[in-house]
Amino acid sequence: MRVYLFIAAVAGGATWLITPLIRHIAIHIGAVGRVRARDVHTIPTPRMGGLGMLIGFVVAMLFASRIPFISGLFTANHQAWVVMAGAIMICLLGMADDLWDLDWMLKLAGQLLISVFVAWGGLQIISLPLGSLVTASPTLSMAITAFLIVASINAVNFVDGLDGLAAGIVAIGGIAFGLYSYILARSSPSYASMATLIDVALVGVCVGFLLHNWHPAKLFMGDSGSMLLGYLITCASIVMTGHLDPASLHTSVYVPVFMPILLPILVLFLPVLDMCLAIVRRLSKGQSPMHPDRMHLHHRMLKIGHSVQGAVLILWGWAALISFGSVTILFFPVRYVVIGFLVAAAVLTVLTMLPYLRRRIPEIMEEDAAYSKHHAAQHVCPQSGRGADRPASEAGNESRDAEKDTDRPSQA
Repeated sequence: MRVYLFIAAVAGGATWLITPLIRHIAIHIGAVGRVRARDVHTIPTPRMGGLGMLIGFVVAMLFASRIPFISGLFTANHQAWVVMAGAIMICLLGMADDLWDLDWMLKLAGQLLISVFVAWGGLQIISLPLGSLVTASPTLSMAITAFLIVASINAVNFVDGLDGLAAGIVAIGGIAFGLYSYILARSSPSYASMATLIDVALVGVCVGFLLHNWHPAKLFMGDSGSMLLGYLITCASIVMTGHLDPASLHTSVYVPVFMPILLPILVLFLPVLDMCLAIVRRLSKGQSPMHPDRMHLHHRMLKIGHSVQGAVLILWGWAALISFGSVTILFFPVRYVVIGFLVAAAVLTVLTMLPYLRRRIPEIMEEDAAYSKHHAAQHVCPQSGRGADRPASEAGNESRDAEKDTDRPSQA
């Protein structure tokens, strides 16, 4: 564990140190995000923070390749180098988008090519648990691997809308997944795990970048950062789930845990949910799936009344609940996990709706008071109405009687 903590510290320290330089470079070359209608920030802010995150990740991986405990992971096969090569390419693609705002179809084509390259390089899902354990063909393995990588890349990209949101959610998912992969590795002859290594380096990168990206952010990660984070966390899950030996695991344990299609979704549940909702919403309107709008989860949180920091912290809480809940259910009795999950979900639900309730409850009370006042007035009005109608009908008679009394001579 100490080796992994050291790698995380190296990744975080390198990212934290290099990010200010990346910020100056971004300003110098014009990688500054203009304020768009869908943006939350109000002033132009430099982006391309993904370059600093990439440097932190590569530095951590190079350090790891020299540590005896885990150096064998780099010599046993080329998997680590393929992951780093793919990280460099996906970050370069994101940097191009940060600079020139690439067309979404061109960007998607680049993501697919890089994903296929990574799958071709050996990072593949070998087995698919579909009711019974089935070994996928090489072509199907490459296709599913590429699809998962592209989906995760865009899921994190979609949720990157508030300062610190994407980095925090990925860090939380990385911690949950890293702990589980570490526990799994302890049952093997060697504790070294490529999945755990990628996860701890990823968490360190996220924490180091968050120190510069917390609201108000000095630098945005841009597409270079969001795509890199989605790529790395999916690579970690594929490394762990893709090469498990089906014969070595009991089916009842294997199916709920190592379903390669579900695991990245559980770890990145909020980004995936936001992406699915956005795609359905835009297609229903006849728009492109990549058409921007202000209906993402973080936009809805701001509309409810949360501050930027409050919205980010609550969304972090939901991400932690889902990520850790999906992992702890494998080590604790289901009933205890479900009870804890429901209690935590209830608390988060109240916190999520609190600004709306604070604003809406006084409005409801005012509406009830106004209704009660109006209802009471309706009970009084019929009586006062008869009194009011009486002068209209009888006042004339009284006035005429008065006139007759005036005209009548005095009886004195």
